[in-house]
Parts: sequence; structure tokens; C-alpha cells
Amino acid sequence: MRVLQIGPYPPPNGGVQTNLVDIRNYLRKHGCSCEVINITRHRRADADGVYYPGNALEVVRLLLRLRYDLVHLQVGGDFSKRLLALSLVCCLMPGRKAVLSFHSGGYPSSPAGKTAGPRTLRGWIMRRFDGVIAVNREIADLFGKFGVSAARVRLIAPHSVSAPGKEAALPDDLARFFEQRQPRLIAVGQLEPEYDLPLQIDAMAKVLQRHPNAGLAILGSGSLERMLRERIASKPYGDRILLCGDVAHEGTLRAIGRSDLVLRTTLYDGDSISVREALAFGTPVIATDNGMRPVGVRLIPAREPGKLLEAIEAALAEGGPHPRPAAAREEHEEENLEAVVRFYRELRSDAKA
Repeated sequence: MRVLQIGPYPPPNGGVQTNLVDIRNYLRKHGCSCEVINITRHRRADADGVYYPGNALEVVRLLLRLRYDLVHLQVGGDFSKRLLALSLVCCLMPGRKAVLSFHSGGYPSSPAGKTAGPRTLRGWIMRRFDGVIAVNREIADLFGKFGVSAARVRLIAPHSVSAPGKEAALPDDLARFFEQRQPRLIAVGQLEPEYDLPLQIDAMAKVLQRHPNAGLAILGSGSLERMLRERIASKPYGDRILLCGDVAHEGTLRAIGRSDLVLRTTLYDGDSISVREALAFGTPVIATDNGMRPVGVRLIPAREPGKLLEAIEAALAEGGPHPRPAAAREEHEEENLEAVVRFYRELRSDAKA
């Protein structure tokens, strides 16, 4: 089986990127071909079956030139005109099956999501896919509103919980920070408004009153980097907060495993992979309640500093992590990846019937 994935390829590392890479590695491990077309602004030289087209025309040329049985489009955000056009092109490739995974916790409840319907252009294009993968129940229901047949929908959460390799190391600045700070708090995401990172930065003032040697490391990149650096620099405790930038996925896993607490404060969010990774390593998690957090997360309402501080104190008072066995983590990961590949095979079998 030859699979072509289209979506964001790391760096930077995010939920969609991680899911795409996990599926690719799983397919290749089991003898299947899997090439990738990156559709982000991050460009590199084409290598190892990963292509970086510079514009929409080059994407179409690759879709026509490459050899594959099935194309899997993985995207987040919203259904922009650009994304809808790409979706339609994928579905029109002759002799190929087309699958869509949509990763966006905020879209179903957004103004655009609330207008979902079978008579919309979005609905017409969604129904052109041979199969769609919903990463949570809310998105599965969204596809139903677009008129996608339930037989074409699979609910498969993109849980990536593999342990970091032995060679995985922390960046030097993060390693030094972890050596100096205790307890260690960490946030993994993008430096964008929806992650409400100023809430965490401001909360450290009171955290440090009880835990004078505490530190907060923020991993990720984004449009708010300059603003966040300035905000941190303005604090008298600015040296207790480290803005790390992008960290390779295995390094991120290593950092999560060495942390005392993971913070996920969001204005809207999906089924966060970093949250599930933290739970798999036994690292306590505090996250904004979005209605779809897994069991084991300490939930807080959005934009309430007092509730965040209460949750941090309670989590730190409970003590250290309780890691799940590596075998259990690997088994859980395999189940989700196997489900995706089974879906691929089902679609290919239908084509041959």
C-alpha cells in the first residue's frame, strides 16, 4: 500500500504534525510506502519522501506525479477557501482514495462551525471524501451535520504516547533550567492567543511565594513570541520563566517526563496530544475544561487566575508522578495507529470490490 499524506510536517512540532509523523513511521515500519507533502510556510529541501512545494500549483503537480493508492489530508484550524480547494483536488484524483482528518477543537463551536449543514459548499466537499477521521466526538458530530454518512466516519483519537529514545536530550538552556528549578512547571503548545500564556506568566508571582525556586518552561513558537518575551522581561521573577522555542518531539517528551506539572490553559482546544503524553508519563496535568479532556486531568475554567493557582497548589501538594508502564503506553499508541491503517485497507478493499 502506498499512502500520501498532506499536512504540516515538523518542525515546528504540534498535534497535527505529531499525528502525521506517527502514522508515517508506523506505515514504513510495516513495509508500506508513505510520502508527505508539507503545506505550511516552513520550507526545507525535499528529502526522504517529504516534499515542500512553494505554491498551490506545485502541490497539484505533486498530486499528479507521485505514486500512491490513498491520499490522507490532515489539517486543523478552519475550513478556509484554500483548504476547501485543496480538499476538492484531493478527492478528484483519479483512481485514488481520499481521507480527511480534521484537528480543531474550536471549530465546531465557532460561528462558522455552527452554520454547518449539508447544503453548504463545505458539506458538499466533505461528502466527496471516501472517508473522514474525527479526533473526538464533537468533530464526528460536525461531519454528521455536513451530511457525511456515518459509514464513512471513524472516531480515532491521535494519541501519541511513545517514550523518548535513549538518545533524546534536552536543549542546553532547558537542561540547565531544569537543574536549577524545583518544582518544574511546563507548558507545551504554540505561542498564540488561544493558549492564554500571559495567565501562566502572571500566576508565577504567587507560585513563587510558596515555592521560591519554582520555574516555568514554555515550549513552542508563534506570533506572540516578542510580546511574551517582553512580558517575561518586565517581571521581577523573569529568570524563573524560560521561553524555549520549538523543541524536537523526543526532547519535548523528555521534558514532560522530567516536569512536576504540565499546564494547558486555553481559550479553546481540541484533544491535546501533549496532555495525553503527560498522563502517559504520570506527570500531573492542569487544563482548561473544554468538555473532552481525558480522565486524570485536573480541570479549571478559562481565564480564572484564582482557580489556576488553587489547582497548581493542590497538584504540587499531592507529590510526584506515577508513570504508566512503557508497555501500556506502546500498546495504547499501536491501537490508534492500527485503527487508521485498518481504515485505509477497508477503503482500498471497497475500491477493488
